[in-house]
Amino acid sequence: MRHLEQLPPWAAVVIALLVVTGASLTVLGGLGLVRLKSFYQRLHAPTLGYSYGTLLIVLASMLMFTLLEGRVVVHEVMIGIFIMATTPITLLMLGRAALRRDRDAKLGHDEAVPPRIPREDRPAEPRGQTGHGEGLEDAGLLPDAEREERERADQARD
Repeated sequence: MRHLEQLPPWAAVVIALLVVTGASLTVLGGLGLVRLKSFYQRLHAPTLGYSYGTLLIVLASMLMFTLLEGRVVVHEVMIGIFIMATTPITLLMLGRAALRRDRDAKLGHDEAVPPRIPREDRPAEPRGQTGHGEGLEDAGLLPDAEREERERADQARD
């Protein structure tokens, strides 16, 4: 640890504050993961705690090695970008998967994922209101041809 003697006192204080604050945020994220009750509540604490805690620790590392080596050290940025991008995205995907699982369980679906129909067995036209599933008519993208014909017939009678 002799290289720390080369740091100016102001830099040592700033680096120490960044490391302590970053480590505290990371610990708070871990505590939130343990203490919060539901799965959905547990998603938020590590996302913010780990991301911002990592950011502050990476900034402290960059500052320390930049001052010690006399050149700008930025290779730690890759570590920070990786962690700050992957942690929220991973927890977002976990949240979506849990939400889908909970919705399927609530609706009483037997299978979580519908079976895949081979391309050659698929109908050429989209399934409508008489078929199973959501076709273009069910989604409201195509007009209901029968209803339009009835409306035209009613207008012709009047």
